Amino acid sequence: MDTLLKSGELELTTSTKGAEIMSCIKDGIEYIWHGDPSYWGRRTPILFPFVGQVRNKTYRYQEQSYPMGQHGFARDMEFSIKELGQDHITYVLTENEETLKVYPFRFILEVSYRIVRNEVTVDWTVRNPAEENLYFSIGGHPAFMCPIDGRGDWSSYRIRFAKNTDPLSDLTIRPITTGGNVGSETKTLPLTDGCLTPSDALFSGDALIAEDFQTDRISLLDPDGKEYLIVIFDTPLVGVWSPVGKHAPFVCIEPWCGRTDADDFEGSLEDRVYGNTLHPQEVFHREYSVIFR
Repeated sequence: MDTLLKSGELELTTSTKGAEIMSCIKDGIEYIWHGDPSYWGRRTPILFPFVGQVRNKTYRYQEQSYPMGQHGFARDMEFSIKELGQDHITYVLTENEETLKVYPFRFILEVSYRIVRNEVTVDWTVRNPAEENLYFSIGGHPAFMCPIDGRGDWSSYRIRFAKNTDPLSDLTIRPITTGGNVGSETKTLPLTDGCLTPSDALFSGDALIAEDFQTDRISLLDPDGKEYLIVIFDTPLVGVWSPVGKHAPFVCIEPWCGRTDADDFEGSLEDRVYGNTLHPQEVFHREYSVIFR
């Protein structure tokens, strides 16, 4: 079921399926990718309880092995609406018989959206209602139109990376291997005024994964050099992605609290790099915002 929120300059449509943003329109212009499956059939999925992929598509916990697909299962599940107003909505998801087969934890996941003028804040809250630790990762995967409103081509757009509003001079990324995990090597990309140009070559190795809080602000610039959207976040990692070799008309900017496994990872769930731990009855909270101009 879709719900339309309106406030200020924005019309935001969200769905109970995956608690996903389906559309964001400002001044008649659509900013969210529409999910054409010939490029990529999703729009803004929530990644939970895993970000990326576990090594060999199987993880271990308390001496048992469990299968898990890429990015977890929340993006394919039906959420309930916990709270709804004209300019805000909160979705909730809890464990069920099927999730417990592949993820043996009780959990309460809340995903909230709130509009203030031309800005949307996305809030993730994870609660541990159990008497044992909860191990999880969580992230966003929003896809934004690029080009915007059919104007220009990738070559005339820029992706700008900043920290505390200051443009970065370079960005260190950890490339994804052919197996879908990350290797031990890193690669440093030089930036011009904090910017990279989207291209098939830029995304030829899959997502650009920046670790260790290198950046907290990524924006897309139109052919006139104007920032037409800005993603502001406080997460240890961020991914930037567009499908390999497709010259797709969108770019994903993905704040992450978690990451795909390394090629040589052999530990159990609680050992995963950038994983999060909630002790009994504890609450995890993180948010990011998108400014639409």
